[in-house]
Amino acid sequence: MTHPRELSIAFQTDKQPDIYSDLAREVERYGFDALSMYSDLTYQPPIVPLTLAALATSTIRLGPASLNPFTLHPVEIAGQIATLDMVSKGRAYLGISRGAWLDAIDIEQERAIDRVVDTFGTVRHLLSRSGYEFRGKTFKMRPDVRLRYEPQRPDVPMMVGSWGPRLIKAASSLVDEIKLGGSANPDVVPVVREWIGSSADAADPAIVLGAVTIVDEDGDEARAAVKREMALYLPVVAPLDPTVAVDPALLENIERLVREAASTMPAVRFRIAWSEVCVCRHARRRHRAVRGGLRSRRGTDRVRDSARSFNGIRDQASGGRCPAVTG
Repeated sequence: MTHPRELSIAFQTDKQPDIYSDLAREVERYGFDALSMYSDLTYQPPIVPLTLAALATSTIRLGPASLNPFTLHPVEIAGQIATLDMVSKGRAYLGISRGAWLDAIDIEQERAIDRVVDTFGTVRHLLSRSGYEFRGKTFKMRPDVRLRYEPQRPDVPMMVGSWGPRLIKAASSLVDEIKLGGSANPDVVPVVREWIGSSADAADPAIVLGAVTIVDEDGDEARAAVKREMALYLPVVAPLDPTVAVDPALLENIERLVREAASTMPAVRFRIAWSEVCVCRHARRRHRAVRGGLRSRRGTDRVRDSARSFNGIRDQASGGRCPAVTG
């Protein structure tokens, strides 16, 4: 199945409340398809920024990228996405992952694959208000546990965020999209297609590449800034990409030497940091990596002039030229 090509933007949740509404209006104004909010540990929970964005817009899709069932119970996840879908009048999507950095708060992610799969089942069970008992591998619900209000829809589009072949294969028949966070690498897309294999039922899910992105007219300044921004994600993502060779000795010290890693590893596979034209040239290359089924997600927290940059990226998405850039 060929999926439509989409371009979306994701924001870190570290802003003043009124900023989210303004950013969401700009994202919609310049024709992007979707807006996501991250849900990283100790940042603002995404449900409030997403609600503000939903109230300020009318057409773009919105959702968290992504919630995890270890810090937030699946029943609470179902309630949050049902409410967002009501506020947005049917524009919400749900992203679920196993979560990252949870060892810092002494959370053991036991049976992570089963718990993520059960979360998708729980959310669908509650949104459908089926009235039956839910029995997953990691928890269950009595038949009388149901939403005490009428949801906007009996189901919402769902996405799994993962680099793990086992989780991707297990969830591929349950989701509409698979997101590879912190990646701008088109070479990994065919690999993920192999991981999916024949496990999906009706159609293969679309693949989302979410790159840490800095947009600036000065390409050198953008590349310098993105090395700081990607420091949070590089230790998590770099060891997981099977198409990128990483020095094992560097991986052993990557937490302590993360800023050195950002300077010495092939960062072009994990981030985008160019002018508007260069960003869009790289996006087109990623879209050609497979035949259909690819969506680009941009994180644009460090946009100097957001209106001009949003417009530049969208206008250049179907054309434009830029010089070759490496590293």
